[in-house]
Amino acid sequence: MAWPIAEVARMSGVTARTLRHYDDIGLLPPAWIGANGHRYYEDRQLLRLQQILVLRALGVGLPEIDRILASQVDELEALRGHHRRLLDERDRLHALAGTVARTITELEQSRKDGTAMITISRPENLFEGVRPAHCMKVLHDYPELVGAFERQTSTWTEAESEADERERTAQMIRLAELLAAGLPADAEAVQAEIDAQYRTLSRVRAATAEEYRAIGRTCVENEHWRAVYEAIAPGLAAYQRAAIDAYAATRLR
Repeated sequence: MAWPIAEVARMSGVTARTLRHYDDIGLLPPAWIGANGHRYYEDRQLLRLQQILVLRALGVGLPEIDRILASQVDELEALRGHHRRLLDERDRLHALAGTVARTITELEQSRKDGTAMITISRPENLFEGVRPAHCMKVLHDYPELVGAFERQTSTWTEAESEADERERTAQMIRLAELLAAGLPADAEAVQAEIDAQYRTLSRVRAATAEEYRAIGRTCVENEHWRAVYEAIAPGLAAYQRAAIDAYAATRLR
């Protein structure tokens, strides 16, 4: 059975223009093109579209999606992997939603009691103009990690760089919320956030446990990095390091 592009757009919620773009870049060619010039899709293409949409929902860019789909051998196993990632993301968002709710409760109570809470600064983009490769240069003992970031980020467009800067800022603010809520560095919600940070890092290169611990130490020992973290919330640099240490010990052994 085959479906015309308009019907696929209706079923998937993806615009026909987007489907044509996916065809143009070779990500999702139709099964065939009719004499009228219309694109038609069969079951196999719909399955591929589903995988594309799942990966997009997980924040994966189109070039990386193309590489993932090109390298997968078994579609069923690939879907199982996507399903696991979706469940992990669901659990992470659920944990963070609970943490924010607890932070609201703590803040409301502190106002009633007249006590002080950790003040969180919420800059829109703390890292404006600062690419990850620049930050990584302080890791002199790990040239392979630094080199990987330099090679990857040198190809980024201005929009990609800005998106990365805002994401890193948002990650720090979310971690500050967990600190303000009084959660220990090894708490599940904190570790879920550190895992999200690690996955962001892994888009360029997956760090070893030793490398990730070194990044954590730098948050405290490097004057510039520490100042950036402390600009968000007092104690955030040490909190980040402790959380990374706990993550490396339990998940990167």
